[in-house]
Amino acid sequence: MRIVGTGPALLGLDFSCAPTRRKPLTLAQGVRAGHAVKLLALEALPSLDEWAARLQPVGMAAAGWTHGFVMGCDFPFGLPRPFVQALAAHGPGDAFAPLREAASPKADCDKLISALKVHCGDRAGFQRLVDGWGQTWDTARPAGSKLLHRATDRAVPGLSSTSPLQTRYVPVGKMYFEGLQRLVHADVSLPGLRPGRAEAVALEAYPGLLAGEILGRRSYKSETDASPERLIARMDLIDALEQGRTRLGLRLKLTPAQRDHLAADPKGDRLDAVLCLMQAAWAQQRHEAGDARWGLSPEMDPVEGWILTA
Repeated sequence: MRIVGTGPALLGLDFSCAPTRRKPLTLAQGVRAGHAVKLLALEALPSLDEWAARLQPVGMAAAGWTHGFVMGCDFPFGLPRPFVQALAAHGPGDAFAPLREAASPKADCDKLISALKVHCGDRAGFQRLVDGWGQTWDTARPAGSKLLHRATDRAVPGLSSTSPLQTRYVPVGKMYFEGLQRLVHADVSLPGLRPGRAEAVALEAYPGLLAGEILGRRSYKSETDASPERLIARMDLIDALEQGRTRLGLRLKLTPAQRDHLAADPKGDRLDAVLCLMQAAWAQQRHEAGDARWGLSPEMDPVEGWILTA
């Protein structure tokens, strides 16, 4: 889908480490004018390769992103510092030796994802690496501490995102492994983490922050249970976004058909992409107001990363 605008494309990505045509990546595209964010399109991307191609200059031009993009991505951009430090000190094999270099022109996230790619090969290998922590390597790890959280994961009182070391159930760790390597390969700028192409900017987003602010602990999505209660929760969430009832101070502009389309998705993928879009719009607004950090916390750890709006 090709949409041409006059400024950077605003994007929100609902991510999966293993997308298919039945469960694709969902990409929301919009534009911001002042405090209003207009949804332009929702697109399904059936493979990681298709998304990765969009990150390259040729793919951006084909999509109509001639002025670049600002993308909020629903996967972690970093791992807990104690785990990374343990990799540097005790990691198996030779791939993690670069993590011990005190001075290097490469960003920490580049060195880390490159080492993980070399050692693990694929996301199943990453799962084996995490499983082996404290069993086959780094036996100094305290018992029960495998699923560490980053500071940003618990920065919002009452809300917590899943540990980036979780590789089962909600495989957030595998999402990190598959997502970050493609951003780095495409030389995308990750504020606070790595410099890259100025016209291509990606930031870590988390739909649960906005959803939790509005709905509390009410569930609005499920892979298996399309209940009336969850439909009502999605409608309430959409109403709040349209009315600007969040701390972001932004209002979502939808057509009636778009509103119905978002509400009708029981898995919540479309709505999650839009929530990421709203977080990207907030970051763009902060950057245009002079914030070189795009709204990210000054306490951000360049190894762990930070979730937008946390």
